[in-house]
Amino acid sequence: MITKAEIQSVRALADKKGREEQCAFIAEGEKLVAELRASSLRVRKIYTTKPLWPEAEVIAERDMERISQLKSANSTLAVVESPKYDIATVDPTKNLVLALDRVQNPGNLGTIIRLADWFGITDIVCSVQSADCFNPKVIQATMGAIIRVRVHYTDLAKWLESQRDRGANIYGTFLDGQNIYKAEKSCCGVIVMGNEGQGISPECEKSVTDRLYIPPYPLDNPGSESLNVAIATAITCSEFRRG
Repeated sequence: MITKAEIQSVRALADKKGREEQCAFIAEGEKLVAELRASSLRVRKIYTTKPLWPEAEVIAERDMERISQLKSANSTLAVVESPKYDIATVDPTKNLVLALDRVQNPGNLGTIIRLADWFGITDIVCSVQSADCFNPKVIQATMGAIIRVRVHYTDLAKWLESQRDRGANIYGTFLDGQNIYKAEKSCCGVIVMGNEGQGISPECEKSVTDRLYIPPYPLDNPGSESLNVAIATAITCSEFRRG
């Protein structure tokens, strides 16, 4: 039987402060929890409303509703230890890396993590102003990709400058950039995606070596003012992975 203290502890993980204090996050859904059990991440506790695994604690549906962060509680919830990754191992001179500059919408971040997983990008470097990758909404949106994609937080402008100085190509999308479908692109480097409303910050823009542009169709009659950052990331990653 789950205790009141446990319920309070799990509910605290809805907030960033609670996640940082406990060094943990929550993941909901039988499929996602099953993936986590089989992964290298450490699952601290599993709560479920039906017998699934020997280590899982069966609780009442009303208690699951109390600890769930979903509008409609799922049957399974896990408390998972937050992984710690070494940003020094990220090498954009050998691999393609995503960098997110103040991407603040949890749904966008979760979708981008899922996109990175699809396109074989194992590292995402975020500015400290970006959404927390262990936010419950982000975790759900990744559809399990958080297990395979390493997300780092740092002073992004300084990190980009250091990678440019070591010879990495730094790509960014701008209205005055070169047509992404015609531009020469490398299989390695950093792709910088900017804030939902403001784009790439001036501080990060200083390190961009290659300015790209996703053109509308037709060119002389654009419809929407801009693309959602997750959609723009999908288009950009697809172009970089084109054979």
